[in-house]
Amino acid sequence: MVQELSQDNLANIVSENKKVVVQYAATWCGNCRIMKPKFKKLSTENEDMVFVIADAEKFPESRKLADVSNLPTFATFVDGKFVNQTQTNKFDVLKDLVNEVI
Repeated sequence: MVQELSQDNLANIVSENKKVVVQYAATWCGNCRIMKPKFKKLSTENEDMVFVIADAEKFPESRKLADVSNLPTFATFVDGKFVNQTQTNKFDVLKDLVNEVI
């Protein structure tokens, strides 16, 4: 299951969960909309991880947890620490990022 942030509290989610995968997105971003169902599909295949969608424009503190310079950006966190990230609109690249922390 994917949770969408309703407040700027990604740091809390990252610190409270073993493995977190984040999609940084924005409402105007076409590639973000294209990747959203693919991100949701990955969440059903990796139920031991928390999947979060964070609006990169609404939540600046959450954005600071990764180096978000382009959208969509996907980032992984393990034990409260940043692991890796990618900026992509390709499912295989996203899947490879998630597989790094399985």
